[in-house]
Amino acid sequence: MDARQQELHSRMEEQHWWFLGKRHIIKTLLASLPALGKPKLVVDVGCGPGGNVGALADTYDVVGIDTSPDAIALARQRYPGVRFWQGELGEAPPEIDDGTSFYLMTDVLEHVPDDFLLLSTLLARCRQGAHILLTVPANDALWSSHDEVLGHFRRYDRSQLELVWQGLPVTPLLLSYYNTRLYPVIRLVRALNRYGGKSFGHRGTDLYLPPDPVNRLLASLFAGESRVLKDCLQGRRPEGYRYGASLIAILRVDGPGIVPRHRPNHLDFDHAPLGVATE
Repeated sequence: MDARQQELHSRMEEQHWWFLGKRHIIKTLLASLPALGKPKLVVDVGCGPGGNVGALADTYDVVGIDTSPDAIALARQRYPGVRFWQGELGEAPPEIDDGTSFYLMTDVLEHVPDDFLLLSTLLARCRQGAHILLTVPANDALWSSHDEVLGHFRRYDRSQLELVWQGLPVTPLLLSYYNTRLYPVIRLVRALNRYGGKSFGHRGTDLYLPPDPVNRLLASLFAGESRVLKDCLQGRRPEGYRYGASLIAILRVDGPGIVPRHRPNHLDFDHAPLGVATE
């Protein structure tokens, strides 16, 4: 995302129902892993303007990593007491991983051409027993100018996301769609956007802050999905949600020696973001 989109996200992270609901779900799941205990360090890979680490900093030691200088500058301004590192994941100092038992990579994989390489690079840094929480946008039927403006290469379905870690020594403790309760509304909005040829939110996105009572209601509805996801993670439900606007997964790293790998050429479920050349 460019500097203007980073600034928009920085403003929206404070109040918008989607960010509020997602952070509640992340905090609930992080605290609900029975074998994890309290992580010594939580690293947010692709932290953007820092909303996740800012929300976790009162409970955990946190570090944010992002390739964008604009995002890291905003994050440091907003959360001066939190550590941030700007650069590629593979170049991050090894000491960042010392003691790390939990990584976040939320709504990041869709932004890179080679999602296999990014996730396997992270897994190669993880110690055995570490956990990674992933989220990605789901359902290609929701593809719209919102995705294009934000630089998305793809939206995933469940099987497509599973492919990214398939064959590696990891165990998915949770894999579910989410943002399910509001999915019908989101799908209608995206259909109207495609029909009208533009998004209704700010700067070509769907990010728009509704009136406060509506925003609080939407945040509560979205955050309430944490109960089903927690039950699924702890084995009290056989599966999570079967559809939704996003996907969420928690992976446990079961073995060392993971080697970064590239995305197979035969996978063709990508879109090209605006401004990215294709052959």
